[in-house]
Amino acid sequence: MSGEVDVAGAVQAVAGVGRRPLWTPDFGFYFTGRAVSMLGDTMLPVAISLAVLGAGYGPSGVGFVLASWMAPFGALILFGGVFADRFTARRMMIAADLVRLVSQSVMAAAFAAGTPRLWQIVALSAISGAAAAMFQPGVSSMVPHVASDLQRANATLRVADAIAQLLGPALAGVLVGLGGAGLVFVVDAATFAVSAVCLLLMRVRPLPSTEPGSSMLRNLREGWDEFRSRTWMWSVIIIWSVYGVLVFGPLIPLGAALITEGHGRGAYGWIMSAAGAGTVVGGLVAVWFRPSRPLMAGAIAMTLYFFEPLSLALHMPLPVLAAAFAVTGSVWGFWSVMWATSVQTQVSQDVLNRVTAYEVAGSVLSLPLGQALAGPAAERLGAENVLAAGFVVGLVGIAFLLGVPAIRGLRRAAPVGETVRS
Repeated sequence: MSGEVDVAGAVQAVAGVGRRPLWTPDFGFYFTGRAVSMLGDTMLPVAISLAVLGAGYGPSGVGFVLASWMAPFGALILFGGVFADRFTARRMMIAADLVRLVSQSVMAAAFAAGTPRLWQIVALSAISGAAAAMFQPGVSSMVPHVASDLQRANATLRVADAIAQLLGPALAGVLVGLGGAGLVFVVDAATFAVSAVCLLLMRVRPLPSTEPGSSMLRNLREGWDEFRSRTWMWSVIIIWSVYGVLVFGPLIPLGAALITEGHGRGAYGWIMSAAGAGTVVGGLVAVWFRPSRPLMAGAIAMTLYFFEPLSLALHMPLPVLAAAFAVTGSVWGFWSVMWATSVQTQVSQDVLNRVTAYEVAGSVLSLPLGQALAGPAAERLGAENVLAAGFVVGLVGIAFLLGVPAIRGLRRAAPVGETVRS
């Protein structure tokens, strides 16, 4: 197999050329809804930060609002998985979109009417986070219902996510300049309306997969049993939880501080754009490259990710930082596709939402802790030392992943008619 990446072939693969059709009506609706919704999600942090700061509540207010979103998300994500299996992911996603349509519309109205109280912003943010917990388990589990080639579908969606991450923050800044934070919340509400309509128009109608009348506790236990029975899955989540505290969590606050101090505020935007562009490349590579052992290939690629904290710790020149972030974005995009496809093909549909809820919870709940500890740790040890430690922890974690036979040996489950490439 040639080691050269056929970019033209990758682009053709995204377009569905030379393979079984990807762009069915159902996938088209799902892709549109998710892409538009993701654009709104990427606008939201900028909108919240500028809105809360502009209202005079300071950085602490921003922290409270962001935490008020994450807290109900983390607390309810497992129940979101149960409800998705009980009432179907599609219904839960539509309901969550409608709730967020209302909450963001109220937020827009509150800012349009003047300066809302902090508790009002916190409450609306908490409602949005709770709805997101009901929505998230279905993001992955709907893909097998709308696409036969899961890796290509996941890669295509990942590319769209990356493009949204590139455009969303910039668009939010422009909208705030034009009409204030309220205008961003109006647009965000509209994205949830589009997502709900797209999900409603899909012809696929997944059936509930839990027994009628079964208890919530039993449903949660079944999901947990399925999750813990897969060594490859819980092993990765344990490492990702450690990464959340020691690597991923400190990266954003400490990286932003070091870049802006050394290269100016504008440099941080360029660096994040480089990471987003890299993620697009990683998604395109994942369309083309189909390793027989996806998690092993993804883990090997992720070795390069940890040069991001190292480059920050060493105060590398701006072009080197941009290159490092582009590389880390690409390997992150590739890993994301390998992971999502593995979960979707190795877990049966009747428990996929609940298992997805457990793996999402394990992956993201340690991030706030890492972000909260980053500042005190940097004050005591130095930001450079914290990031350098993250580099070491990252490589040790990859060594652990590759040392677990269940991860190293997990083989890709290929759909009928598809060839697995070594």
